[in-house]
Amino acid sequence: MTDESLLDKAFSAPEPQTNLGEGNSLVSGELLSRLRHDMRTPIHQILGYAEMLEEDAIASGQTGWAEDLGKIQAATRRLLGMVDGLPERLLPESGGAPFEEPGEELPSPDAPIPEAPHDARLEVTGPIRRGDVDLSPTEPVEPAHLLVVDDNAENREMLSRRLQGHGFTIAVAESGPEALRLLEETPFDLVLLDVVMPGMSGLDVLRHLRPRHAAADLPVIMATARDDSNDVVTALRLGANDYVTKPLDFPVVLARVATQLTLSRAKARISTLARDLEVRNRFIFETFGRYLSNEVVEQLLQSPEGLKLGGETRKVTLLMSDLRGFTQLADRIPPDRVVRLLNNYLGTMVDVLLSFQGTIDEFIGDAILAIFGAPVQREDDALRAVACAVEMQRAMERVNDFNRREGLPAVEMGIAIHTGEVVVGNIGSDKRAKYGVVGSPVNLTARIESYTVGGQILVSDRTRREGGSDLSVGSEVVVQMKGFEKPVSAWDVRGVSGGFNLYLRAREEALVSLHGPLPVRFATISGQRVDGPESEGLLVRLSMKEAEIEARERPEPFRNLRLRFVARDGSTIAGEVYGKVSTPKLTTKGFGLRFTSLPPEIRSFLESILAGSR
Repeated sequence: MTDESLLDKAFSAPEPQTNLGEGNSLVSGELLSRLRHDMRTPIHQILGYAEMLEEDAIASGQTGWAEDLGKIQAATRRLLGMVDGLPERLLPESGGAPFEEPGEELPSPDAPIPEAPHDARLEVTGPIRRGDVDLSPTEPVEPAHLLVVDDNAENREMLSRRLQGHGFTIAVAESGPEALRLLEETPFDLVLLDVVMPGMSGLDVLRHLRPRHAAADLPVIMATARDDSNDVVTALRLGANDYVTKPLDFPVVLARVATQLTLSRAKARISTLARDLEVRNRFIFETFGRYLSNEVVEQLLQSPEGLKLGGETRKVTLLMSDLRGFTQLADRIPPDRVVRLLNNYLGTMVDVLLSFQGTIDEFIGDAILAIFGAPVQREDDALRAVACAVEMQRAMERVNDFNRREGLPAVEMGIAIHTGEVVVGNIGSDKRAKYGVVGSPVNLTARIESYTVGGQILVSDRTRREGGSDLSVGSEVVVQMKGFEKPVSAWDVRGVSGGFNLYLRAREEALVSLHGPLPVRFATISGQRVDGPESEGLLVRLSMKEAEIEARERPEPFRNLRLRFVARDGSTIAGEVYGKVSTPKLTTKGFGLRFTSLPPEIRSFLESILAGSR
């Protein structure tokens, strides 16, 4: 409907009637709103072009033209005031004559014109003046790509030119469908969207837009009629970022555009920083997680004091594991093969330890020291540590499957667990530090571990008590350990019941009595040193795990032993066996020996002996 026909309809009164009756009116509420909208549009265009020409005149020094253009603006604003003052009393049912409203007068043509509001909190760029008032901002607006959507060509052209004058790149759309198409084809920084458009309204455009473009990513400022608050509420609920009312006050438009662009860019920067932080933290976890548990890394990242040297006294459960006979094994195979074996073994054990929330303190060659109870303490630390040890022993089957596929020797592991009070925290210097534990419980754990044989788990008496009834143990081992005044009790673990339900596989093999005893020579080992001269004995019973030897001299239980076989001519057969002294099962004249290292040539020799004795 054209402006002329609308006005004709608005002011064409019906025949005079004494009683119009309910529901009849000279001008309906909807028509009045439309009338105001359509009258404001051309008046606003006059005002907008006058302001734009005034800016250009001031910029070029033509102050005389600027003064005349200011008068045009003043007259236009008075006319807008008159349009805004069209009374609701145009509706006859409200009582009163058309164009009159008690207590309210239309603005006088000579009345002073109040300045349009300006948001002084927001700074934009460009020479903007209104009369003698300088609205020019102090900070430049960053370049941005804006989409102006309005069905009125003059509105689009005027707003585009003014925004371009302030450094923005502008694209225009005359309808909702065209706007949606452009938004799919081109990235924009902000959309200025008119609400009232034929066909697809601005609110319909917003409904289609928001599922694909979040408010934080693409700000939308709605242009609404001054007297239609319902459109404002609906637009904000649909995801509009802000709104301006028509007729558009350009400084306000510019300020709100700058505000939304600033917010959008700030959100984008925050998102970028968050992504960068996530990448950084992931890098830290992946890198330092190879050396520390995730819990330790988390503590270091979150606490400002995380890297501070120092510690605290805390009850923890310590787990120490070690491969039996690894030193001798490493001497027999190339270094790269040693590293391959070791990396597979340690990798498998680390996976198990972390799955049971153990904190890996350090690797010492083939040995592992892990902590349960720091930095995070749990009620079941002791029992969980034992369950972890059982699973570690069970995982050795996977380790040796790998070794067989790679042509590497099979290995066995011993594990010791002890619970006690230690100092735990960051230890070292400002240049190099580590998260670790200090205290006698660490030494005791290492001592107990030195008494284990392959496939065995020994726990201290305190750990046995802390583990409770779910911990299943076998025989007690009582030994006098170096550095401890009293004998120390350790218990041979069988498994853990309850929620863990993990048990060790049987490691015993039946001893075979040999048809003829094998002459042997043996000597005890302290560290890497052989203690004293060799002693002689006879190997009388044998399996691939252990042996029983009859001899006049009986080494102390749990001592490490080197064993060599003697040929008929008195010479020793090439190759050495290493083992740990144990209690014999059958003989009363000697001792047992649990093998910890069997070279391939000795393994083949023993296999042939066993085959001939069965």
